[in-house]
Amino acid sequence: MTSNQFMSSDDIRAAFSAAMSAMYRAEVPAYGSLLSLVAEVNARTLAQKPALRASLAATGTLDRVSEERHGAIRLGTDAELAMMRRVFAVMGMFPVGYYDLSEAGVPVHSTAFRPVGDAALRQNPFRVFTSLLRLDLIEDEGLREEARKVLAKRGIFSDAAVSLVEKAEADGGLDAGDATRFITEVLNTFRWHQQASVDRELYGRFHDAHRLVADVVSFKGPHINHLTPRTLDIDAVQGLMPDHGIAPKAVIEGPPARNCPILLRQTSFKALEESVSFPDADGSFQAGSHTARFGEIEQRGIALTPKGRALYDRLLNEARTHVRPAPDGSNADEYRAALQVAFRAFPDDWDEIRRRGLGYFTYRHAGADGRIPADGGDLEVMVAAGIIRFDPIVYEDFLPVSAAGIFQSNLGDGAGQDFVASPNQRRFEQALGAKVLNEFDHYAGIEKASIAQCLARLETAGSPN
Repeated sequence: MTSNQFMSSDDIRAAFSAAMSAMYRAEVPAYGSLLSLVAEVNARTLAQKPALRASLAATGTLDRVSEERHGAIRLGTDAELAMMRRVFAVMGMFPVGYYDLSEAGVPVHSTAFRPVGDAALRQNPFRVFTSLLRLDLIEDEGLREEARKVLAKRGIFSDAAVSLVEKAEADGGLDAGDATRFITEVLNTFRWHQQASVDRELYGRFHDAHRLVADVVSFKGPHINHLTPRTLDIDAVQGLMPDHGIAPKAVIEGPPARNCPILLRQTSFKALEESVSFPDADGSFQAGSHTARFGEIEQRGIALTPKGRALYDRLLNEARTHVRPAPDGSNADEYRAALQVAFRAFPDDWDEIRRRGLGYFTYRHAGADGRIPADGGDLEVMVAAGIIRFDPIVYEDFLPVSAAGIFQSNLGDGAGQDFVASPNQRRFEQALGAKVLNEFDHYAGIEKASIAQCLARLETAGSPN
């Protein structure tokens, strides 16, 4: 079969993202309400901010906003993670970044599977934040062994899904029929499972160790625990959620509201308490409940350089030193005020962010009349002259503290535990079967390539016919 008979990985990803959204909307109706609200706010924001619309249009990212969402899953074993990497590769999604959530009291480490090329991101930027359970962080050795035994018995991918992945790898792709079957089979991995695979007593022990351990280990699959649409004004969404029958968490995670958004801000509605059943020894089932799935919204800003990220981290830590946000939201106003004060030290002007080397930008020729000045092609001179324009590069990745904050606020004060930060990227990559892409290097490469392309175009425009 020739490559032009294959369905593109971008099209497979777009179809899978749409199927995932439809499935989650059926399972969690409040997610549908969230999508409607976000669409309403985005349309209003674009109408009110023509400069934002123009920037999104100029960078080819305007059309993707309404389709943009990310999901999150939690896996239990190295083998599950390695196979998930192969599944996502069929969709043109690759592991970017390493996240150690143990520093925030959550016993996982993670990566984000996402498209990395500009064209792929424009077509469909679907991402899945994927975590691997770290049983080594659970003190009870006997409980760790119980969890290993349970996880060793399960298979989260169907034989058909594995076969189709192998076919894609061997042939270099999937035709439309196989791609449709692949989407159907893989989607089943992410479905909600009402029946637990452990009895109530063992579930309780996992739950007491950490709620995330109970969520990962106690069911036959890793069910998607949220899907997150992208908004252009998260404060507006937060304020309107109660009018749509949705109770938001008290504090938006991430930096405060700014004219020039940086990195990532997230909010959510409370996790659902859902009916589940636990097997008994006699083959019957006991009724119970489990809390895991919730609705999340995000607003994305500019990707920060290492220098910008160091400043962000310092200011966030400064705010949290003064006021530690309580999971129940009881000190939400005090925390928001502390954030605003701390982040006055981070410039809120695109050109100052650029000149100080705090964020990544793409550069483009401003118009047909632009020429490289006679005294050379100094980038700053041409920016000042209006020959070259710049646009912020959207941050496509995640913040560990925000992810953990969403988790803890949804599941209550006892959801998190105090773990000593113990990043182990080498161990994670061994389980993954591949290296993760360094996001800083990736964004720097995008910026550098845009400058080179811009200067090459100007040289061509300025050369004699």
